[in-house]
This record gives sequence, structure tokens and C-alpha cells, in this order.
Amino acid sequence: MRIGEKIKRLRLENGLTQEELANRCELSKGFISQVERDMTSPSIASLVDILESLGTNLNEFFSENEEEKIVFTPDDAFENIDDELGFSLDWVIPNAQKKCYGANTVRNSTWWLLCRRHTTSR
Repeated sequence: MRIGEKIKRLRLENGLTQEELANRCELSKGFISQVERDMTSPSIASLVDILESLGTNLNEFFSENEEEKIVFTPDDAFENIDDELGFSLDWVIPNAQKKCYGANTVRNSTWWLLCRRHTTSR
């Protein structure tokens, strides 16, 4: 993890200049610049001050949680056509949510449903 890059990103997200951040932390602008370029490492106390000024803390700063991207494959979808009502139900159920027991499929509570008009040729 590059601490400097992450501090710079947080500073910019907060709309602060290096000088404004330095003033809030009672540090020099030059020191903030060196930290952001990973030319020096702040002490724990200085890092705590910087992070508090940026609206976060050590725990949140060092957590590695990244936003999860959800991607579905064709195996996650199936279609149920009701000719009598004229609708097609398209279900999206992630494979991780499926448990197969013979011909029956048991689904957990996480699923998505798309209902659309189905035209049948009669």
C-alpha cells in the first residue's frame, strides 16, 4: 500500500490543498508534499492527525475493503415462460446461491427477477 497516494486521494476528495491540510494538522506544507510522494513516512501521531483532518481514522485508512463488482454469467440466469398469461420471467440467481438436489434446485434469499411481456405465436 502506498500511504502517500492514499493520503493525496483523500485530501483531493476533501477539496483541500496541501497547505490547508498542513495547517489543520499543524505540519508544514513541505512535509505533506513529501508524505504524498512517499519520500518520507509520518510518525503514527502525525498520521493520526492527518487522517483525522481528512475525516477518517487508522482503522478505515488501512482496511483493504474494495468495492465488490457483481458480474453474472449466462449460467446464473434462466427463463420461465407463461404462455397463458403472456409473460416471461427472467431470473438471475448467482451460482453461489444455488444448491441442486437431483432435479430440484433450492435457492437462497438473494435473487433477482425481471418480468417482461412475452409474445407467443399462436
